[in-house]
Amino acid sequence: MRRSRLVAVLAAGSLAVAGCSAPGPAEVTFYGDGHTIRVGPIGNCDLSTGVCSANPGAAGTLKVRPGRSVQVSVPKEIAEGPWKVTVQSIDGKGQPQPLKEDIITSGDQYAYTATPPSKDDQIVVVEIAQATVISRTGDPNDAEPITSALWSLQVQPA
Repeated sequence: MRRSRLVAVLAAGSLAVAGCSAPGPAEVTFYGDGHTIRVGPIGNCDLSTGVCSANPGAAGTLKVRPGRSVQVSVPKEIAEGPWKVTVQSIDGKGQPQPLKEDIITSGDQYAYTATPPSKDDQIVVVEIAQATVISRTGDPNDAEPITSALWSLQVQPA
């Protein structure tokens, strides 16, 4: 499965723990098959300071039956900027299906429903990536989105 730029940033640089005085990172809520879980980011970077932290143990886990969707709810600080949803599914024989990626840029979308390609397919991973748009030269035409935080849900068959 393809990883976002955040993984590369976290792997390439030294990791530091964010200061205690700042508020905690945003949580994303996942709902599937009658169960809800709120998770913090598995990786988070402050692009202004270059300080990143990793917390792979923050990944959430839900049991969801094949063919069932997973709903995602993000807080205001994520919804107001660009964010991406990546969904990995497997078919009824356990074969990976193509990744589904949707980029949300409306600035006011707080929810997303991840739906498996068919009734026999099983969603196995849903990831939310928060983007921060930066320009290395100061020219807005040179701006590019950089992943600044990543949330992950691992789905277990119910």
